[in-house]
Amino acid sequence: MPQPELQAQAPARSASVSWWGDARSGKLPVNLLGFGRALRRAGLAVDAERLALAHQGLMLVGMNREDVAAALEAVLVSREQDLAVFRELFAAYFRNPEVAQQLLSQLLPGAPEAARPRHRPRVQEALSAIRAAQQKTASEELTLDAAMSASDRHRLQHADFNQLSASEYRLVQQLARDIRLPLPSYRSRRSELRASGLRVHWPASLKAAAATGGELASLKWRRRKRLPMPWLALVDVSGSMERYVRLLLAFLHQATSPRRYPQLRRHVYSMGTGLQELNRAFAYSDPDAMLAQLNHDIDDFGGGTCLGECLAQLRRQGGRHLVGRRTLVLLVSDGLDTGDSALLERELQWLARHSARIVWLNPLLRFDGYAPLAKGAQVLHRHSHAMLAVHNLQSLQQLAAHLAKLLQLPHRD
Repeated sequence: MPQPELQAQAPARSASVSWWGDARSGKLPVNLLGFGRALRRAGLAVDAERLALAHQGLMLVGMNREDVAAALEAVLVSREQDLAVFRELFAAYFRNPEVAQQLLSQLLPGAPEAARPRHRPRVQEALSAIRAAQQKTASEELTLDAAMSASDRHRLQHADFNQLSASEYRLVQQLARDIRLPLPSYRSRRSELRASGLRVHWPASLKAAAATGGELASLKWRRRKRLPMPWLALVDVSGSMERYVRLLLAFLHQATSPRRYPQLRRHVYSMGTGLQELNRAFAYSDPDAMLAQLNHDIDDFGGGTCLGECLAQLRRQGGRHLVGRRTLVLLVSDGLDTGDSALLERELQWLARHSARIVWLNPLLRFDGYAPLAKGAQVLHRHSHAMLAVHNLQSLQQLAAHLAKLLQLPHRD
């Protein structure tokens, strides 16, 4: 009985198979591989396994532009902050909207545009690498990509941020964004429902009993909430700190994002010739947008440093609302202060009294035998609870362990 239907559908099925065969024998795998490399250059975690899965997905959804974009986004994007970069790079990489049925069979990266949109820095970098690579073979590109990921990664882990080339600096900045920073937590006065505990949550237990005719079939328990410690970051933006500051801000932005710590209270300020609040920039989820906003907000980048005046300004602007007995203060500076050391002494004394810990993050610790000899460095050393290095990727990876040991907050429920 079903044989006539099969025969009736045979021509359409054959045409579909022929069309798919053209796509498979054309440029679809090559273009998908090139797009994957572009995503990797833009900082997305795309490997061969994901590209193979993406190819299988395209075989199922067809070549409709919206379907292709949705399928690739579902497979290749794993972080929220990469969504905007993926969509912009997809639109720029596959630029011709008239060939929706041959979207991945025809690569048109060089098609002219009347009004070219302004791309994010990560997208611009990925596209410029694609245009430069058009003069090289695909095998050469693969060799270079593999060499960078295999042989240079160990060296970049220990390389001083100030000694990196421009391309290495961008790569290290991308790697720094992925470093996790488990923040210490404390027990709040507020409680929450838990599957087990030491205290019965009677309102919740009685409410549940109402559904069973008043019988207490099971008890509900409560425990005190654990919240991440609030922190205040004070970042020196003087000329000697320029190469370190951008990387450290990108690292702190991603390591303490609301996506990872929804209940974290964080405040960020830059310290140069004056104090600048950076909370607006840190509100962006995309690190490129954050850095662009920083360029707009910090008007004394690369100038001098007056740490004492900046701390006094912080206290006048409501320091008691920013600093509490549980606040962790991260002071990022090399200690080469050009301001009044007596004022810096007074302000650090006040800050140490009203905060949990002051941690001095000093990139000059890259030098063996470093000693805080400058006046500003001596004052910082006297009033900080710890001095930690932040000059390479390895030091950033070790930062979380150092903070946990310093605070010595045992996890007790």
